[in-house]
Amino acid sequence: MTTKHIPELISFNVCPFVQRSAIALIEKNAKFTTTYIDLKNPPDWFADVSPLGKVPVLRIGDAIIFESAVIAEYLDERYAPNLHPTNLISKAHHRSWTEFASDITNNMFMMLYAKTEESFKELQSKIKKQLHQVEQVIDKQGPLFAGEHFSLVDAAYAPVFLRLDLVDQVYKLNLFEYESRLGLWSSELLKRNSVKASVVDDFEEIFFSYNKNSGGYLAEQIALNDQV
Repeated sequence: MTTKHIPELISFNVCPFVQRSAIALIEKNAKFTTTYIDLKNPPDWFADVSPLGKVPVLRIGDAIIFESAVIAEYLDERYAPNLHPTNLISKAHHRSWTEFASDITNNMFMMLYAKTEESFKELQSKIKKQLHQVEQVIDKQGPLFAGEHFSLVDAAYAPVFLRLDLVDQVYKLNLFEYESRLGLWSSELLKRNSVKASVVDDFEEIFFSYNKNSGGYLAEQIALNDQV
């Protein structure tokens, strides 16, 4: 593989959907580069590679792939080991719960930046119910979604658990018990090397900086806790 064909992951440094792609690439030990952009002030060339104006985008030579789910499918077909089951029903099951993770991710984003207490608590309650639904389908023995084999479903939920864990350290969300199956799954993912390596070194600082600058309800509560 020549240098020009090494995948380039176009990223925004706190985007959970980009993190999914990075986790998959790292799990597969694939060589890739990362280009970070500011989504509020993207470079001129970004519109040419991202028709939806979103990240992640995977550029391979002159080829462009966008949307995290599509990128994940490409990576799983291109690089070993497979992170999807081979059984068609099981594979469809995994894809379904990956899509569910996308809905949780979007709700989490809205919760983190909600302007009012009412909106925040409404989304908090919705996410709690969604996580309870997920808990009913994860492998009973664990430690991962489908047992011992890391999958693309795990890659989809790891960014959610990472952000919820960071917030929970400064403001208790009470979305699940850490000794529950869901909590043990979260802990297993957060200590995984691919998850740790999938974000920038100063991710926590950047994450809280964005939240603080949002002026939302959560930012206000964190500021109040800091004063105690």
